[in-house]
Amino acid sequence: MRAAIRHYTEVLDFVMTWQDDTPDSPVVDLGHEEMELQITTHESERLFGSVVYVWVNDVDQLFAKFISRGLDISAKSGSPVHSGPVNQTWGRREFYVTDADGNTLRFCQNIE
Repeated sequence: MRAAIRHYTEVLDFVMTWQDDTPDSPVVDLGHEEMELQITTHESERLFGSVVYVWVNDVDQLFAKFISRGLDISAKSGSPVHSGPVNQTWGRREFYVTDADGNTLRFCQNIE
């Protein structure tokens, strides 16, 4: 849990939103602008991970910021969407971040 909290708060701009949560909590609520997600150690043996869309104003700027903070993209070197923002055929510009537990965040904005 400590590594997950460090990843989400120090690299990806999330904040812990529940006053009673600590790095030792089995469940932690995290917020980012207008969305929240919950991470847990309870289900890690049974689930494959999750996908969360995070809508942002400028995916390119945000990706550069995360890289400057130490976002490691080497584990997904063959994945274009993990290597930087990509224009998708469905009208979004996106990049993906997969944490050490297999949860994927898709940071995206609509293509103008």
